[in-house]
Amino acid sequence: MSGSREEFGGTGVEEAAGVLGAPGVQGTAPPGWRRLHPRTLLVHCGWMGAPLLTLLLTVLAGGGRVPAGAWRTLAVVATSFAAVTAIGLIRWTRTRYRVTSDALEVRTGLLNLRLRSVPLRRIRTVDLTASPLHRLLGVTVLRAGTAGSGEGRGDLSLDALTVTEAHRLRAALLSRAGMARADRDDPLLARIDWRWSRYAPLTFWVVGGVFVVTGSVYRVLDGVGIQPWRLGFVQRAFAQFGASALWLTIPVALLAVLALGSVGSVALYVENWWNYRLEWTDAHTLRVRRGLFTTRSVTIEQARLRGVLVCEPLLLRAGGGALVRAVAGGLGDREENRKRSGLLPPAPRAQALRVADGVLRSPFPAGTGRVALTPHPPAALRRRRTRGLLFVVLPSAAVLASLGVVCTPVLLYCAVTYVVISTPAVLWLARDAYRSLGHGMRDGLLVTRSGTFSRDTLALRRDAIAAWTFSTSPFARRHGLVTLTAAVAAGEEGYAIRDLAAADAPGFAAAATPGLLDEFLIDPHGS
Repeated sequence: MSGSREEFGGTGVEEAAGVLGAPGVQGTAPPGWRRLHPRTLLVHCGWMGAPLLTLLLTVLAGGGRVPAGAWRTLAVVATSFAAVTAIGLIRWTRTRYRVTSDALEVRTGLLNLRLRSVPLRRIRTVDLTASPLHRLLGVTVLRAGTAGSGEGRGDLSLDALTVTEAHRLRAALLSRAGMARADRDDPLLARIDWRWSRYAPLTFWVVGGVFVVTGSVYRVLDGVGIQPWRLGFVQRAFAQFGASALWLTIPVALLAVLALGSVGSVALYVENWWNYRLEWTDAHTLRVRRGLFTTRSVTIEQARLRGVLVCEPLLLRAGGGALVRAVAGGLGDREENRKRSGLLPPAPRAQALRVADGVLRSPFPAGTGRVALTPHPPAALRRRRTRGLLFVVLPSAAVLASLGVVCTPVLLYCAVTYVVISTPAVLWLARDAYRSLGHGMRDGLLVTRSGTFSRDTLALRRDAIAAWTFSTSPFARRHGLVTLTAAVAAGEEGYAIRDLAAADAPGFAAAATPGLLDEFLIDPHGS
């Protein structure tokens, strides 16, 4: 597995002496066991925020009166607080950690004592993450992951340490890496440019975020016994909406959703990418720092970096933007990997290519004026057209037509309108998806591109490919196509080259990874 490290930065390696003792001195006794900070107890009680907020909303909805159910809720919260505090106090008193000359050790347990020891040479990730509550209390969470702990099973977590102590412990762990200083004149690859925020509305959250927030608010209100559709102003709004001309109110409503979504997406952009910097901290370490309320700093070792992915979602691509992700191991499971692999926020495509160049330390081998990728056979276009018509146009049209026959003829006109509108759209998307297909090789890199709703261009180190998977379906076999998937111990763990010509796929895979498939290939000449 590959490695990453998250930090808050700024603390020098010399602080490691405070945790490890004087390095390099023979016979130095390992330091004593240390406790977590007492404010850990307050962090563990942060869960009470949700029930207390619910109780407050209930009181406000009742005009200041406290119903009997609210008193019962308050009693449950008080009892739970006492129990959690007692358990947290016992856990805090029984949790110790230390860093010896060769291992990180954590001791826990009351009746069943448990000692976990991780050799320092096996540690691949050191993460420091601070939520708003942690930052308010001046503490942070340290998590050390080991080689082979991609699913989190080998992690050691310390929640919570003071920021100073976390810096010292981080320096103690990283001092074993022996990394050299950077030899680059300009190690800074990118920093935040707030003009990029214009790309924030060109993402899913411009519409999806509005419905996510609306659903969350509805669940909270419903949980405290408030039925939003019975509120007076909600009923009046729906009444006025239905009484007005729909040809006017529907576009206005859509514009309102887009406006709210745009504001929310920009706010989310600012929170996620505040104080963003992407830089080489030394000759072998890439670091990205970002975050306003929840700060995050991810450090990826160059030896663990398997490739770079340039993503261009449909709307963002239409606006000339793109974003960049790292393909690296040791970033956790798939969900954690998506959170921690971002190297560049939505930004101009030229900036994305410059960042990809800097991360690879060589020109990104795909883009305008760069390497031309090998196109896929025309059968791939026919397959996309067929799938679009069979799985998008036909089912919906059939449902509308059936309902039109059973219920009202109006739906028959809706079915015809849907077919007239959706068919050109599906054919255009199929054509765009086909034009996005491509693959190739250059300078030790495998390059593949695919997708229309998100056109993704991957530059993957060929020596990182551990295996190949050939997959097909009856329809694909009929068209002479096969999907070739490269298995990599990093990122999504598998990257597909879709709809290659079946006759060309084995040769391409063998050329990309010499020797890996030799025993499975048959020489047609028998030599």
